[in-house]
Amino acid sequence: MSARTTHLLYLHGFRSSPRSAKAQRMAAWVAEQRPDLVFACPQLPPSPAEAIALAEALVADWPRERMVLMGSSLGGFYATVLAERLGCPAVLLNPAVDPARDLAAYLGEQSCWQSPEDPEQRFFFRAEFVDELRALKPAAITRPARYLPVIAKGDEVLDWREMHARYADCPRLKLLEGSDHALSDFDDYLHELTDFLQL
Repeated sequence: MSARTTHLLYLHGFRSSPRSAKAQRMAAWVAEQRPDLVFACPQLPPSPAEAIALAEALVADWPRERMVLMGSSLGGFYATVLAERLGCPAVLLNPAVDPARDLAAYLGEQSCWQSPEDPEQRFFFRAEFVDELRALKPAAITRPARYLPVIAKGDEVLDWREMHARYADCPRLKLLEGSDHALSDFDDYLHELTDFLQL
């Protein structure tokens, strides 16, 4: 990047929201450290095609050379899709590698992790969404240096070996010996991530 980053898009994971711990931590960090930064963390619709369309609409007027992405789990998959399309750097937090395969087991009504009792936060994950995920998957990672994947061996949801294999060519790949899917130790390496994104 030739200039300091001015725009950051954060993409949450499946059954998650802008109220997730990492999304909230990034919002707080931006408020404290970079109040000038344009920060967006939208509630993503359950349709993957609609989620990508929403993200692309959000960043349509953003300067490509000064915008960056951060995505967690399914949001990491989305961030990869967008980084390949837009050519911008991305931090990937335990990124989903094959969500079409993994989420085929979650068809039907779902609740949000942050508010499981809230009927407003319930949604239906439909069979056609699996096809949308399959259609979105990038064929290859074209510029591995564009990414900083953070992969936890202690992830209880996704297979760290599969994530590692997908992003093995990324020179800044960060492999954590323990941790978990939620990356409960996020604060420990937040400085490294914001430094990579030139925040």
